[in-house]
Amino acid sequence: MRDQPTWRIPAGIIGLFVVLMIYGVVIARYAPDLIGGWPTWAQTIVYIVLGVVWLLPLRRFLIWMETGSWSPPEK
Repeated sequence: MRDQPTWRIPAGIIGLFVVLMIYGVVIARYAPDLIGGWPTWAQTIVYIVLGVVWLLPLRRFLIWMETGSWSPPEK
């Protein structure tokens, strides 16, 4: 457990916000051009996947923000 403030938490929050904004803009800009002619059900699946895929690296990122290491601490 941390007993001193760390720069990683505010930097991580700002970095996460910036990366998610860039990701959202890229998806909003390019996805409609690529899948705009697809059936609605297929577009829905693609947007659900794209809406969830950013969560995959989030666990390791939050671990880094808290511990400074990319892997979880051993118990």
